[in-house]
Amino acid sequence: MFLKVVMISFYIALIVGLSLYTRSKTKTIDDFVVGNRSVGPWISAFSFGTAYFSAVLLIGFAGSVGWNYGVSALWIALGNSILGTYLAWKILAPRTREMTSRLNVLTMPSFLEARYGSRNMRIFASLVIFVFFVPYSASVFMGLSYLFEQIFSIPYVMALVLMTLLTALYLTIGGYIAVTLIDFIQGLIMIVGVALMVYFVVGFEAVGGFATGLQSLGAIDPQLAAPVGPPGIIGLLSLLILTSLGTWGLPQMVQKFYGIKSEAVIPKATVVSTIFALIITGGAYFVGSVGRLFFDSVPLLNGVPNTDLLVPNILSTTLPELVAVLILILVLSASMSTLSSLVLASSSSVSIDLLKGSLFKDMSEKSTMIIMRLLCVVFVMLSLWIALNPPALILTLMALSWGTVAGTFLAAYIYGLFWEKTTKAGAWAGMLSGLAISVGGYLIISNQPAFINGEVLTLLTQWGTPFFGSLAMLIPLAIVPLVSYFTPDYTEEHLDEVYNRKNGEIAYENVSGF
Repeated sequence: MFLKVVMISFYIALIVGLSLYTRSKTKTIDDFVVGNRSVGPWISAFSFGTAYFSAVLLIGFAGSVGWNYGVSALWIALGNSILGTYLAWKILAPRTREMTSRLNVLTMPSFLEARYGSRNMRIFASLVIFVFFVPYSASVFMGLSYLFEQIFSIPYVMALVLMTLLTALYLTIGGYIAVTLIDFIQGLIMIVGVALMVYFVVGFEAVGGFATGLQSLGAIDPQLAAPVGPPGIIGLLSLLILTSLGTWGLPQMVQKFYGIKSEAVIPKATVVSTIFALIITGGAYFVGSVGRLFFDSVPLLNGVPNTDLLVPNILSTTLPELVAVLILILVLSASMSTLSSLVLASSSSVSIDLLKGSLFKDMSEKSTMIIMRLLCVVFVMLSLWIALNPPALILTLMALSWGTVAGTFLAAYIYGLFWEKTTKAGAWAGMLSGLAISVGGYLIISNQPAFINGEVLTLLTQWGTPFFGSLAMLIPLAIVPLVSYFTPDYTEEHLDEVYNRKNGEIAYENVSGF
């Protein structure tokens, strides 16, 4: 207990110190939301990775997917690293940095308004972010419960209150600059923690090394050691697409590209971010995949099987006390990084896009900054309240949030960046169809309507929400160009402004991507 107190106290002191250090650097809205677009490659890369991977991955998701799919869960780790990280940086970062800087936009809703000339689209996007990000933030809180209470005997409420206070502190004091700097420190902790976690799990007698562990999984069920696990290829692809392509449309992830110092730092940030993703996801999914070597069946919580207990129980079995405390801080770091990115995206969207952009257009920058800071506190506290009092509706929103938000924005955002013939109607069609597919899919699974064939319904239920979340991202990619083809184009003047065209041609310099 003394060791836990010392290490956690040092961690808290570090967070508080960095928060105070960044206070003087946050004076304007640009500073608070995108760090005055001055963030270097290493910090940008780590901030992207730590926002991507939270306790939801490390504790719950890796355990559940690993138990069901075996070592084929590592395909998801590869997808997160290549599609979700490397290609996102390679393709989106240069154009996003150039366009958002030139158009002077700070949020996803602001970009959509500037690109498509629609204030209603800006308001709609802000509402989607607010409705689905608050419960998503609450799910980050709840991912801590099993680790802290079941394994470390630390009250769940105490852990949540600590994380709430620390996150609210550095968000309100330092904004984006504090978030990225602290993300860098937390990212280093995550790398060391995951490396030690894999080392001790692989060396434990139940696993006996990589080769022996793979053979043991194959002896339990040959499919657990096969390229595709027992649930099949559709389920695996759905999970891969949901968790990898989703970063292309999630506002808190895309916003990391807004604050890049210059396009020159992007190649280095791309490499660093990809390596970070490989380490974190590879370690997490590997630990989850060997769960059947430790348990004959899923551990029970209140008499009900719960895969969220798999990884915490594996760690409690395999890790020495010192490493276990480091993993505790690792999970705190991962959760706080993701939470801060979500809350910053939510508060900036509501204050800049809804309040200043639509309701109170004459609001001063000082007033906007005050409201943004207050909203950071409100959103963090609201997420805490939801995590402690989760009603059924909120649980539904948590399950839907990733696929719904990414499905709503992804197609309109990507085509808005790269294809000048994308129309307002096309963008609206993509956003509304993504939202409808994700929410509608969940309603089908939960209500099981009689008009759907029983065998089809069984398959849809087996594939679950990730299947519809992936469809919500993919189908709008076809809908947007189709609708755009049959609807009126924008004026040449509008396109000249948006794409910085000269003589009818897009005049980007030193911008890679499509």
